[in-house]
Amino acid sequence: MAKRTAVIDIGSNSVRMVIFEKSSRFAFSLLHESKSRVRISEGAYQNGGNLREAAVDRAMLALADFLSIARSYGVRKLLCVATSAVRDAPNRADFLTRARRELDLKIKTIDGKKEAYLGGVAAANLLPAMRARTIDIGGGSTECACIENGRVTDSMSIDLGTVRLKELFFDRGDISGAKAYIDAQLEKMTMHPEKTVVGIGGTFRALAQILLRERAHPIKKLHAFTFRAKHLYALGKKILDAPDNDALKALGVKKERYDVIRPGTLILMRFLKRLECETLVTSGAGVREGLYLTDLLRHNNHRFPANFNPSLRYLLDRHTVEPKFSRQLASVTMKLFDLLHAPMKIPAKYAGVLSVSAKLAKVGASVHFYSYHKNSQYLVESALEYGYTHEEIMTVAALVRYHKHRRVNKTFYSLYGPLLPEQKILNRLNLLLATADSLLAHRPRDIDFGLELGSDGVLEIRSKGGSLYLAKEQLAGLGIGKELPYRFV
Repeated sequence: MAKRTAVIDIGSNSVRMVIFEKSSRFAFSLLHESKSRVRISEGAYQNGGNLREAAVDRAMLALADFLSIARSYGVRKLLCVATSAVRDAPNRADFLTRARRELDLKIKTIDGKKEAYLGGVAAANLLPAMRARTIDIGGGSTECACIENGRVTDSMSIDLGTVRLKELFFDRGDISGAKAYIDAQLEKMTMHPEKTVVGIGGTFRALAQILLRERAHPIKKLHAFTFRAKHLYALGKKILDAPDNDALKALGVKKERYDVIRPGTLILMRFLKRLECETLVTSGAGVREGLYLTDLLRHNNHRFPANFNPSLRYLLDRHTVEPKFSRQLASVTMKLFDLLHAPMKIPAKYAGVLSVSAKLAKVGASVHFYSYHKNSQYLVESALEYGYTHEEIMTVAALVRYHKHRRVNKTFYSLYGPLLPEQKILNRLNLLLATADSLLAHRPRDIDFGLELGSDGVLEIRSKGGSLYLAKEQLAGLGIGKELPYRFV
């Protein structure tokens, strides 16, 4: 697969392009993102579904610029798909031919089931493992997929979108007709109760962004942001009751969504109530990421290998100055965890985040050595994106920031406390990582000591030939003897 790949998604409301770059076989990062509010479906639903000339002209101009951007990045592969408005248009062949003739761009029109599947693939691979139903409310259609154990088990699509609903009902003030139309479309879907729903697409992200601010969420990260459905219902009612755009602005709705946020909110609320949903999870990944992943993972049944995380691998690929030490630190840290988590009363569930923290403890040195601990925290918060909850991300961020100390800073805990383990548990995890780092202070070619737990509960550090002089000095400097009794034997 090409190192740099551009993905263009021609939706009913917007045309978007993302450029991904691989750092190793399955690891990748986002290099660039562009968006144009082309509104290619504008006027189509009142015109028998036909794309209007002005909308097509806008699309051609935006696509030409997107292709110029892709060339500037040296993109070797380009994937371009069109969804609801184009696939429903009787004159879609004219649009596709014009793009091929004027831009030398081959656009693949995908059906609704495929569109839903792509969104499902993105959610199944790039969010924490869960069983859920996805919903992606677009301008012309709404897509849903069922995900479980990292797989898409079903996908479906209905002709229910924000622009379609706006032009057919909201522009005429026919809210009752809109509700009846939504319910009739939802009747076409298999709607078993599902407690967890993953929201994909612009409408959901716009609402989640407002709730993230309202709740003063400790980190400004939408992907994997989780909240209760009751909070969405409360916000949705305010939006539907808002008398004008000024009221929408006061609620936090962005200007470009004034005309479609009400239709989208109404669709979402009625969908969630039918499912009896309790918990909502925001996905920052959707059709574009799903299209990229189906290409990247085409020989792996569209799934990452077991125990593989693309964000973790990317950080290790790009920012690990000492790969061997990273592996050694993880090995020693987990040996300490295995020996001590029970006597230290640390729940076994924290093994995973501690292992990740050990691997990433020094990544900030790639930016600047003397502030590497702060840089490590920043890189983790920013780039440990896919497959982790916000709680896991911030626990790792705390440990990479403070692993040179006995305890996590109290101010840090006060800022991020809602996303962190109980303070004593976090400090004990930090102590294990700090101890492992001290034991490796001399950077051995191979780990030259053994670890055992004595019959008296004291950690025994047994040298395999070296003096461990620096290790002894650094452990003494940490002053951990009361919290973690140890002896060199």
